Amino acid sequence: MALNFDLNRSQFVANPALRFVAYAVIALLLNVIQVVFLRFVAVSSVTPDLLLILIVWIGIVEGQFTGMIAGFLCGLLFDVVSADVLGSNALAKTAAGFVAGYFWRENFSLQTLGSYRFLFLVALSGGVHNLLYYFFYVRPMQISFGMFFLKYGVATTLYTTVAAVFPMLYVNRRKEL
Repeated sequence: MALNFDLNRSQFVANPALRFVAYAVIALLLNVIQVVFLRFVAVSSVTPDLLLILIVWIGIVEGQFTGMIAGFLCGLLFDVVSADVLGSNALAKTAAGFVAGYFWRENFSLQTLGSYRFLFLVALSGGVHNLLYYFFYVRPMQISFGMFFLKYGVATTLYTTVAAVFPMLYVNRRKEL
């Protein structure tokens, strides 16, 4: 007896509780990947921010308020798991969710996710995120904020934007099918 696990796509789209549970599971998985496995693909201690890509995705699909809530929860989760200052990622990712959600338009999320606009929004949200995050991270006498932001903030934004090509191509491929 075979079990039929054919999840109707319209049921997934129409049921917000199911979508938010899926977002939470994806956030937990990405958090584990971010903390445990991404150090192996680090370039000069710079890694892509996978949670930021998820937050931009949620902001584009669900809207500004949901993007902000997702940013806060993902940032707080990452602050708890990593050895960071509690609240710094939560604030930065909340702002990134706000910026990404600003570009939400009803019934146009797939067009945005499957195009280069998604990469632009990831870069824009990543820039805002890194500006806020590294503002609190830099200690005043060690290095100047500008130099530190150029070294880590811009590099992290570019690396995250390159990593965002994969979900963009996935959505673009799914639109064609």
